[in-house]
Amino acid sequence: MADFDITGNMLIKSLKEDFKKEFGGTLRVYDGRSLANDNDTVGSVAKKTIKRGSEVRANSNLLVRTFEKSLKDSYGIRVEVATSDNSKLADDNCRLRDLK
Repeated sequence: MADFDITGNMLIKSLKEDFKKEFGGTLRVYDGRSLANDNDTVGSVAKKTIKRGSEVRANSNLLVRTFEKSLKDSYGIRVEVATSDNSKLADDNCRLRDLK
């Protein structure tokens, strides 16, 4: 599988749709304590400054916890990966490829 790229100018809605298409799980993106608005950009939700041209990449071999931590460390965005039907959080020790 190809890398999954996340950039600062990407809409939250696109990020969630692309994540579901690529890995099959649901991505919950937070702006503080609340879910982020789908029409916001990743950069507007980020708590850290995103340098122009920077991106976070994920592939199917990443653990859920590693993916969540990389977004927190790089952009200051809190995300949670959930099951495809969004009924519960995914196991932090499973790989992104196992969400389908």
